[in-house]
Amino acid sequence: MNKKISIITLTVLLFSCGKEESTKDEFEVMAAENQITLNDFQIKNAGIETGTLGKEEISAKITLNGMVDVPPQNLASVSAPSGGYVKYTRFMPGMHVNKGETLAILEDPQIVQLQQDYLLAKSNLNYSQKDYARQSDLNKSKASSDKVMQKAQTEAQNQNILMRGMAEKLRVIGINPENLNAGNIRRSISVSSPVSGYISSVNVKIGQYVSPTDRLFEIVNTDDVHLALSVFEKDLNKIAVGQRVLAYTNQNPDKKYAANIILIGKDFQPDKSVVIHCHFIDYDKNLIPGTYMNAEVETNSEVGNTVPDDAIVTWENKQYIFQEVKPKTYKMVEVKIGNSENNRTEVFNLNPNLNDKKFVTKGAYHLLMGLKNVEE
Repeated sequence: MNKKISIITLTVLLFSCGKEESTKDEFEVMAAENQITLNDFQIKNAGIETGTLGKEEISAKITLNGMVDVPPQNLASVSAPSGGYVKYTRFMPGMHVNKGETLAILEDPQIVQLQQDYLLAKSNLNYSQKDYARQSDLNKSKASSDKVMQKAQTEAQNQNILMRGMAEKLRVIGINPENLNAGNIRRSISVSSPVSGYISSVNVKIGQYVSPTDRLFEIVNTDDVHLALSVFEKDLNKIAVGQRVLAYTNQNPDKKYAANIILIGKDFQPDKSVVIHCHFIDYDKNLIPGTYMNAEVETNSEVGNTVPDDAIVTWENKQYIFQEVKPKTYKMVEVKIGNSENNRTEVFNLNPNLNDKKFVTKGAYHLLMGLKNVEE
């Protein structure tokens, strides 16, 4: 049933007129079943304009979020190959280091002991090998028993194993056993950077005793920085390797960073999202790892029904447009909205019979306010 309400206050609020139109301040608004009828004066003052649906090709965009990330192979945690006291270090977080550059120097008596043990094992091996050779010759002439010869052979093998094991331990701490002799035993070793990059953390100081399990430095190689983004299940089928991504930070949304998708994860996170990795086309070193970023991904363009952005209104979390059902009468029609481009938005779920009908392109918000105020 139509409601006829004479409302001067609604006229002033939504369709206000000038003093010269004071004789028209009072009029009737007809509202029923999400439908509103206006007179010519109201239509003029509300700026109501109508038009048919547009047919346009709009690029679909997916908005994602994530952060600047570094692949595992570009992250390095540096520990001491052997326990020792820190004699020297000069690096601080943010400083750049090259691969092989000395990060710290450690001193410890065990370093001396290991070299000493190696040289003794090497000397014993030389003796045991010569003893085995003598026993082998004596055994051939039966001047020595097989048991004595076998014992000499076993001793030579044991000393060889012992010496080779110590040699590998020396290589681990950066000492070349081939060049080691009694005249160049040293008491310190160097801790070197395994990669080139920037130091992200330092957990060491002069005089501190460190063990092989302690993490002394963390280094980030920014030569291969990625953008890791989360894609939810509903959008996953729209993502493909090679697609272009435009990323931006919350602090400066106008500055875009172009990237390409290079890898799509194969497992879901607890929030039902999948992580994709993108490679920056021109990496900005101001984007340090851990920087939070938003991104837009363009998917395949589609042709669909579009209306101006101003034609869409929202009421109780639903979207509507107004159809001109007859001259001066407009009806709210619920729609689903899609992607937007160039101030036009794609609309779905319209009855195909409405494709050629007229819809309000300007002033839709005024109609919504007028309709809902009358209904109240």
